[in-house]
Amino acid sequence: MSRELSGVMDQLIVGWNSHDPDQVLPFYHPACQGIDVGQARPQNGREGIRQTLRRYWDAFPDLTIVNHEMVIQDERAAVSWVGRGTHHGHMMNIPPTHRAVEVRGMSFFQFEDGLVIRSTHVWDVAGLLRALRLLPELD
Repeated sequence: MSRELSGVMDQLIVGWNSHDPDQVLPFYHPACQGIDVGQARPQNGREGIRQTLRRYWDAFPDLTIVNHEMVIQDERAAVSWVGRGTHHGHMMNIPPTHRAVEVRGMSFFQFEDGLVIRSTHVWDVAGLLRALRLLPELD
Protein backbone atom coordinates (compact mmCIF):
# COMPACT_ATOMS: atom_id res chain seq x y z
CA MET A 1 0.00 0.00 0.00
CA SER A 2 2.82 2.45 0.75
CA ARG A 3 4.06 2.35 -2.87
CA GLU A 4 0.51 3.02 -4.06
CA LEU A 5 0.07 5.94 -1.64
CA SER A 6 3.44 7.35 -2.65
CA GLY A 7 2.20 7.56 -6.24
CA VAL A 8 -1.08 9.12 -5.12
CA MET A 9 0.79 11.73 -3.07
CA ASP A 10 3.08 12.55 -6.00
CA GLN A 11 0.03 13.01 -8.25
CA LEU A 12 -1.70 15.11 -5.61
CA ILE A 13 1.27 17.50 -5.47
CA VAL A 14 1.28 17.71 -9.28
CA GLY A 15 -2.44 18.53 -9.05
CA TRP A 16 -1.85 21.27 -6.47
CA ASN A 17 0.80 22.80 -8.74
CA SER A 18 -1.52 22.62 -11.76
CA HIS A 19 -3.95 25.09 -10.13
CA ASP A 20 -6.73 22.97 -11.62
CA PRO A 21 -9.25 21.68 -9.07
CA ASP A 22 -10.22 18.87 -11.47
CA GLN A 23 -6.70 17.48 -11.05
CA VAL A 24 -6.90 17.64 -7.23
CA LEU A 25 -10.42 16.88 -6.08
CA PRO A 26 -10.60 13.28 -7.41
CA PHE A 27 -7.96 12.38 -4.79
CA TYR A 28 -10.30 13.45 -1.96
CA HIS A 29 -13.11 11.37 -0.52
CA PRO A 30 -16.53 13.06 -0.91
CA ALA A 31 -16.84 13.14 2.91
CA CYS A 32 -13.30 14.42 3.54
CA GLN A 33 -12.46 16.81 6.32
CA GLY A 34 -9.55 19.22 6.29
CA ILE A 35 -7.81 21.46 8.79
CA ASP A 36 -5.50 24.25 7.66
CA VAL A 37 -3.87 26.70 10.08
CA GLY A 38 -4.51 29.47 7.53
CA GLN A 39 -8.27 28.90 7.50
CA ALA A 40 -10.74 30.00 10.16
CA ARG A 41 -12.86 26.86 9.86
CA PRO A 42 -12.39 23.23 8.86
CA GLN A 43 -12.97 22.31 5.23
CA ASN A 44 -15.73 19.79 4.68
CA GLY A 45 -16.18 17.72 1.56
CA ARG A 46 -14.69 18.33 -1.85
CA GLU A 47 -16.35 21.73 -2.07
CA GLY A 48 -14.58 22.86 1.11
CA ILE A 49 -11.26 21.68 -0.33
CA ARG A 50 -12.02 23.47 -3.62
CA GLN A 51 -12.68 26.75 -1.79
CA THR A 52 -9.43 26.50 0.16
CA LEU A 53 -7.41 25.72 -2.95
CA ARG A 54 -9.03 28.63 -4.75
CA ARG A 55 -8.09 31.01 -1.89
CA TYR A 56 -4.43 30.03 -2.09
CA TRP A 57 -4.29 30.00 -5.89
CA ASP A 58 -6.03 33.40 -6.09
CA ALA A 59 -3.65 34.89 -3.51
CA PHE A 60 -0.56 33.29 -5.09
CA PRO A 61 -1.23 32.70 -8.81
CA ASP A 62 2.28 31.30 -9.29
CA LEU A 63 2.21 29.07 -6.17
CA THR A 64 4.27 25.90 -6.36
CA ILE A 65 4.65 23.22 -3.72
CA VAL A 66 7.85 21.18 -3.53
CA ASN A 67 7.89 17.92 -1.59
CA HIS A 68 10.97 17.73 0.62
CA GLU A 69 10.23 14.51 2.44
CA MET A 70 7.39 12.04 2.59
CA VAL A 71 6.68 9.29 5.11
CA ILE A 72 3.98 6.73 4.46
CA GLN A 73 2.71 4.17 6.93
CA ASP A 74 -0.36 2.04 6.34
CA GLU A 75 -3.18 4.44 5.36
CA ARG A 76 -1.37 7.61 6.44
CA ALA A 77 1.09 9.99 4.80
CA ALA A 78 3.11 12.93 6.09
CA VAL A 79 4.74 15.42 3.73
CA SER A 80 7.29 18.12 4.53
CA TRP A 81 7.03 20.79 1.85
CA VAL A 82 8.05 24.27 0.75
CA GLY A 83 5.59 26.59 -0.96
CA ARG A 84 6.79 29.46 -3.14
CA GLY A 85 4.78 32.18 -4.80
CA THR A 86 4.09 35.87 -5.24
CA HIS A 87 1.34 37.50 -3.21
CA HIS A 88 -0.97 38.99 -5.88
CA GLY A 89 -4.38 38.48 -4.23
CA HIS A 90 -6.15 38.87 -0.89
CA MET A 91 -5.40 36.26 1.77
CA MET A 92 -6.27 36.22 5.46
CA ASN A 93 -7.65 39.77 5.04
CA ILE A 94 -4.27 40.94 3.73
CA PRO A 95 -4.37 42.92 0.49
CA PRO A 96 -1.84 42.01 -2.23
CA THR A 97 1.74 43.03 -1.43
CA HIS A 98 3.28 41.68 -4.67
CA ARG A 99 6.10 40.19 -2.59
CA ALA A 100 7.68 36.81 -3.27
CA VAL A 101 7.37 34.37 -0.38
CA GLU A 102 8.73 31.00 0.64
CA VAL A 103 6.88 29.09 3.35
CA ARG A 104 7.60 25.72 4.93
CA GLY A 105 4.96 23.35 6.18
CA MET A 106 3.86 19.83 6.97
CA SER A 107 0.74 18.08 5.75
CA PHE A 108 -0.73 14.92 7.22
CA PHE A 109 -3.18 12.72 5.35
CA GLN A 110 -5.38 9.79 6.28
CA PHE A 111 -6.74 7.65 3.46
CA GLU A 112 -9.85 5.54 3.09
CA ASP A 113 -10.34 3.41 -0.02
CA GLY A 114 -7.33 5.14 -1.60
CA LEU A 115 -8.80 8.65 -1.15
CA VAL A 116 -7.94 11.41 1.34
CA ILE A 117 -10.55 11.27 4.10
CA ARG A 118 -8.76 13.64 6.50
CA SER A 119 -5.98 16.19 6.05
CA THR A 120 -4.18 18.58 8.36
CA HIS A 121 -1.90 21.33 7.05
CA VAL A 122 0.42 23.10 9.48
CA TRP A 123 2.64 25.77 8.02
CA ASP A 124 4.70 28.78 9.06
CA VAL A 125 2.12 31.57 9.16
CA ALA A 126 4.57 33.87 10.99
CA GLY A 127 7.14 33.24 8.24
CA LEU A 128 4.56 34.26 5.64
CA LEU A 129 3.78 37.44 7.56
CA ARG A 130 7.51 38.23 7.83
CA ALA A 131 7.94 37.70 4.07
CA LEU A 132 5.04 40.09 3.50
CA ARG A 133 6.75 42.54 5.90
CA LEU A 134 3.85 42.48 8.33
CA LEU A 135 5.95 41.08 11.19
CA PRO A 136 9.49 42.06 12.14
CA GLU A 137 12.39 39.76 11.30
CA LEU A 138 13.70 37.55 14.07
CA ASP A 139 17.17 38.36 15.36
